[in-house]
Amino acid sequence: MPQHQQRQTTDEQFHDALLIWNYHQMGHEQRPCSTAIGLGSHDLGVATTAADLYRAGLFPVVAFSGGNSPTTRARFPRGEAVHYREHALSLGVPDEAVLVEPKAANTGQNITFSRELLAKVGIGVESLLLISKPYMERRSYATCRKLWPEVDVVCASEPLELDDYIKSIGDEKLVVDMLVGDLQRVIEYPKLGFAVEQEVPADVYDAYERLVRAGFDSRLVTG
Repeated sequence: MPQHQQRQTTDEQFHDALLIWNYHQMGHEQRPCSTAIGLGSHDLGVATTAADLYRAGLFPVVAFSGGNSPTTRARFPRGEAVHYREHALSLGVPDEAVLVEPKAANTGQNITFSRELLAKVGIGVESLLLISKPYMERRSYATCRKLWPEVDVVCASEPLELDDYIKSIGDEKLVVDMLVGDLQRVIEYPKLGFAVEQEVPADVYDAYERLVRAGFDSRLVTG
């Protein structure tokens, strides 16, 4: 962590965050797929990873999906997917290998709208490389399994350790808040029909509760 950045967690809280970080990552072996979807967010690392995996020959076409949200509008004023596309092109991905879905406002729409776009351009999808932020792998997987159950899903994200990801974002509390918020969604969204259920180990759930009590709660869904 940069010297100028004040530590915002205790050792125990960082250990809890690391438990949740590791749980969020699916650990899938990367292999060639019919196509890829890059899920829009504040994190340009999704597009960087997509470019790396394209160059590795793991898919022929990627659909970047995402419009704007209150947290990304200033960073990506033309929309998440548009900026992702521009970044991927700057890294050498050819224009014909990139599709843009510019309207999705949540993960369910990322999957649904991208599926519709891929079908519209005639791309058959038997297997899907789903590229997300590192702490969003499990939630995106659970969402895709609910909305597109017949496709074989492989999850991928930028290969960073938690410390390095915090450095890349520059705000430790925000990152821990996001880890906690995504775990809440993994737990609660199946009850709402948004995702398939995922088993949450007891130590991960206990870590989640401790961090919520400690005030890492700005990304929790309420109501």
